Amino acid sequence: MYGLVAPEASRGTQSQGLRLRDYATHALRLVVVAAAYYGSAKLGLEQQLVRGQVTPFWPPTGIALVALLLWGLRMWPGIALGAFLVNAPLGPSILPVLAIVAGNTIAPVCACLLLRRVRFRLTLDRLQDALALVFLGALGGMVISATIGTGVLVASEALAADDFWPTWSVWWTGDAMGILVIAPLLLAARTVRRPHGVPLLRWVEAAALLAGTTVASIVATRSPLNLLFLVVPFLIWAAFRFQLPGAAPCALITSVVAISAGAAGAGPFSGQDLLAKMVILQAFNGTVALTSLLLSATIAERNQTVRALNEACERLTEALSQLAPDHHAALRMEDHEHRK
Repeated sequence: MYGLVAPEASRGTQSQGLRLRDYATHALRLVVVAAAYYGSAKLGLEQQLVRGQVTPFWPPTGIALVALLLWGLRMWPGIALGAFLVNAPLGPSILPVLAIVAGNTIAPVCACLLLRRVRFRLTLDRLQDALALVFLGALGGMVISATIGTGVLVASEALAADDFWPTWSVWWTGDAMGILVIAPLLLAARTVRRPHGVPLLRWVEAAALLAGTTVASIVATRSPLNLLFLVVPFLIWAAFRFQLPGAAPCALITSVVAISAGAAGAGPFSGQDLLAKMVILQAFNGTVALTSLLLSATIAERNQTVRALNEACERLTEALSQLAPDHHAALRMEDHEHRK
């Protein structure tokens, strides 16, 4: 009797332990997401342009989307908690804050659902994945948070009605740039492994690429001349030579430098009103993101095709080498029978 009950009790205890471990892991992930959201939001608010809380670069959206893609939709409480901790001290009252938190939570959730709908791959090694991240995840999904957030500020009279569209453009730009810049960087970081046997020249090339991108971005965004095109060759270099692990950091550097220049009103942003700044900034950063993401995805897809063709050729060569001895043996037997 005891011999029959003991295994069942053991299995029950084991199952309960696994459930507790799952709950603990889930709770830890929620805390990590909330902390990352809050910390990155504080960095984004350093470049705020409207009411101390609307910024042209909002990294939490990228963190939130990647968390949802990696760990599922049940990560939304961590996103909501992080958004509440950020907006509670900034909002006009508790109800507008809760509405803004809802918008900040719903937007990445909808973006995640849209990406799942088109079978988005986290490796970002296909052109269709890069296009989906840009148009569904960033430009489309973030309309929700910008519309809800700006509408709430106007409805609560924290913002004048005439400021709706300029504020909406800043909000949408910030949320979209969080997706376009932070999400690819985090997704690329998942696949990066400690390099072994990498030639020294490869390290030198990577360092030169990062340094060149930084210098070109500063010159392009701080010069009174229109030199924004200077960064494009570095983005192409990064995509061709290093694919997403190289293109994502270069896009981040370029976008952060451009956003800093836009907030300071330097270079091509000098003398422009808020809406004009956002149009120039969004056009530039969108070009940077599209160039780096689409080109790196295209190169990665091409490399996969080349590898698949090489593997197919190797298998065909092996098959022919195995068939060749039998073919020669058959020819020898046939020749021997003719001689008889």
